[in-house]
Amino acid sequence: MTTVSLHKLTHAFPFNSPVLHDVSLTVGKGELMVLLGPSGSGKTTILRSIAGLVHPGKGDIRFDDQSVLGVPPERRGAVMVFQEHALFPFMDVGANVAFGLRMRRIDATTIRAKVAQALAAVQLAGYESRRPDELSGGQRQRVALARALVIKPRVLLLDEPLSSLEPSLREDLRDTIRTLQQQAGITMIFVTHDQTDAVAVADRICLLMQGAVRQVGEPRSFFERPVDSDVARFFGGINFLPGIKRGRIVETDLGPLEVDDTERPDGDVLVTIRPEAVEVGTNGHNNLVGMVESYSFQGLVARCGAGISDTQLQLTVTPYQRFHRGEEIVLHLPRERIHLLPAETDL
Repeated sequence: MTTVSLHKLTHAFPFNSPVLHDVSLTVGKGELMVLLGPSGSGKTTILRSIAGLVHPGKGDIRFDDQSVLGVPPERRGAVMVFQEHALFPFMDVGANVAFGLRMRRIDATTIRAKVAQALAAVQLAGYESRRPDELSGGQRQRVALARALVIKPRVLLLDEPLSSLEPSLREDLRDTIRTLQQQAGITMIFVTHDQTDAVAVADRICLLMQGAVRQVGEPRSFFERPVDSDVARFFGGINFLPGIKRGRIVETDLGPLEVDDTERPDGDVLVTIRPEAVEVGTNGHNNLVGMVESYSFQGLVARCGAGISDTQLQLTVTPYQRFHRGEEIVLHLPRERIHLLPAETDL
């Protein structure tokens, strides 16, 4: 297992503004790190830099304690799986998976055994004689994974491996990737723009915006403790309330709210609480009475908008909780679920 360290990576393509700004990040041995961010945030440039396909303008990349900047791609021990899988169309599945082993001059008997084992691991046992054009998109991506894993790389790099798949196939392959990574104990870096994919597979997430690292942490931290309003908005659906903090009380348009945050200094703040943290009913503190303004059944959950004073609060409820426009609703905002951010002047 290998540790990957990025130290102050900065890069700009010719005639363009920089796409990476002082990016520093450490991916631990056997960790699955997701690089998450919108299009143009620098995710793929980082991945290609680690693979050796892009040479960063400044900074360093280290595998364990050794810089790999001067090491050619084929000697780094990093294998990259692309969004479009890049299988050899003139080879069958078995030959595609065996390609890296043949380049390493492994004997034929061992190759057959390793190929069979790799295909079984990605749930394609017996597919050796199939051709790529006979496979579905999800199956082709599984073959690409098997081809990458069979040579036991130090680091596996996945560039948007799920983005071209239908939702049901995405979920299946997402689960397969996570299972394979845990079984192999391999260091993996996974690029995606999709928050759901990131949260489902990651040990930790590195959120990139405009070529810079905005937050690094476990998936839950981005929902419960975003570092700023941009991060909170990227994960969607959050309630924002301007307020003035005095001790454990924040004065807002909804009235005074009790909070647990004692570290943020008194003064102007931005109160945040996620819709799924808002509860229906009362429970000792932060109880509010509002009017239902919207209700949307969404299958596994339902979304409700409650008007309180001149503010609408969004909440997520179970699909069995039904509300109607104009209905009175009593809400509870658990103080431990309220997160305070620096005040914004443009709200």
